[in-house]
Amino acid sequence: MSKKIRLGILGGGGDSLIGVLHRVASQINDNYEIVGAVFNPDFEANVAFAKEIDVPTNRIYKDFDTLVEEELKLPKEERIQVCSVLTPNFLHFPMAKKLLENGFHVICEKPMTTTYEEAKILQATLEKAKTVFAVTHTYTGYPMVRQMREMIKAGAIGKIHKVDAAYYQGWINSIIHDKAKRSTVWRLDPKKAGISSCMGDIGVHAFNMIEYTTGLTIKSILADFNYLYEDNQMDVDGTVLIRMDKHVKGVIRSSQVATGEENGLTIAIYGEKGGLRWEQENPNYLYVLSDDKPLQVYKPGHAYNSKLSLGGTKLPPGHPEGIFDSMANIYLGVARAIRGEKYNDGEFPTMMDGVRGLDFIESSVESNKKGNVWINLK
Repeated sequence: MSKKIRLGILGGGGDSLIGVLHRVASQINDNYEIVGAVFNPDFEANVAFAKEIDVPTNRIYKDFDTLVEEELKLPKEERIQVCSVLTPNFLHFPMAKKLLENGFHVICEKPMTTTYEEAKILQATLEKAKTVFAVTHTYTGYPMVRQMREMIKAGAIGKIHKVDAAYYQGWINSIIHDKAKRSTVWRLDPKKAGISSCMGDIGVHAFNMIEYTTGLTIKSILADFNYLYEDNQMDVDGTVLIRMDKHVKGVIRSSQVATGEENGLTIAIYGEKGGLRWEQENPNYLYVLSDDKPLQVYKPGHAYNSKLSLGGTKLPPGHPEGIFDSMANIYLGVARAIRGEKYNDGEFPTMMDGVRGLDFIESSVESNKKGNVWINLK
């Protein structure tokens, strides 16, 4: 019998970028086998896509409820063990909840739910289920982000006093100025995306990266959003001031209308002894800053890196690793957790990261609506 973990996929069919990313990532470390799926709400398209990517069609189901029902009829050693939820945001909560209630492990795209209340319900469900739940904040899988986390934990830059994270994209700029076009994009539809577009989609990544790398908790925020048009209900740009402690402050800058930008996630952490800076579009370089020493550049695969960083490095130094490898590192950590193996708590974002993310999204929207006031996170 195969030792691979039996994986189910929900969503991600057709030309979905997220679908390709998850499928490739699940294969990289030879830990998973896709055995069942609902790639598409149209059953014929669903089966056609399964054939296209060479997944057996005997467990391609017409809808999510049928998948759960039919899989539970199978012997435990044959049924899906973990499901990846890659659907639009509004489906994350009901799917993840039902999967947990029926004993499945879950890998869920972010935001984990569309409301903080749903996130807390899901957290309580997981506590009863006692299964593994991961939220795919993909960028935590990069070796040099993990190196950043471990260096800060080891005191390399001393006491932190300033954080600066930005996530700039420009893709909505070609859509937002045309009312007819923007009505066709689900990320600009609050019924499907939730209460936020920009902060809910990419700003939450910056939020997660700050807490992941520093080990600190963001306690309060002040947000200022831009909607560009009065009839547009969803934020497409925003700036959030953050307070992590009395003397630890910073900013999250996020935009989907930063013309010409592609996927510009950057994070810089400054402490009393030095600083660290990382850029997603140049992920193999971690910059170490100092007042009295030349700029240092750390790169993946070298012995000077931490165990966590090296554990997420698959190639010798000088060979670029990217977004597929980053997501694959999250899948690798989840595989270890499912098998009951020992793993570092930095190997994959958990339910708590999902809950924190929803708290951030709702609080930033509240701060903006109340006239840019400070809001304490729960």
